[in-house]
Amino acid sequence: MTLRDAAATRQRILEHAQRQFAQHGYTAITVKGIADAAGVSPNLITRYFGGKDGLFLAATQVEIAVSNSFDGYRSTLGSRLAANIVARWFGEPGEDPLLLLQRASGERPEAAEALAAFLDTNSLEPLRQYLRDSGLDDAEARSRAAAIDAFVLGVSTRRRILRSELGNPADLQVWLSATIQRLADG
Repeated sequence: MTLRDAAATRQRILEHAQRQFAQHGYTAITVKGIADAAGVSPNLITRYFGGKDGLFLAATQVEIAVSNSFDGYRSTLGSRLAANIVARWFGEPGEDPLLLLQRASGERPEAAEALAAFLDTNSLEPLRQYLRDSGLDDAEARSRAAAIDAFVLGVSTRRRILRSELGNPADLQVWLSATIQRLADG
């Protein structure tokens, strides 16, 4: 196997693992199931990731650009955030790494820690800074950012983890936009 084949095989395993962990959580997934889905031997998962725990940790590395949602006037923040959220939620099933962390956070403490760290670093804190820079005092910016963060996490949990119907993407985007904007405006 060439180095290029090894990298492609590793990536294929990782993609199947992300999809399965996001759809079913940590406990229900087996190394054999991921290996079968990826069309590889389970030994390769051990070789590349050290086993299920290592594969899970690799699959939970979250890198989602959210900073573009904070460019623009506060009066249109809801529409920018809602567009970003709906685009991620209606992508390929299991592709959203936040869904993987969210689903697994009840089973794995490291998933809960990774989700909290991601949200604090990439959502809550930039949103607080954005709201503060838009003219709010720090306490009010912190309060509104926390409300938006809790709202989006709650909707995500209800609709994606507890499997309530997401509904029509355009309708969901309009509702999210209006609600986020109300929270941003106070």
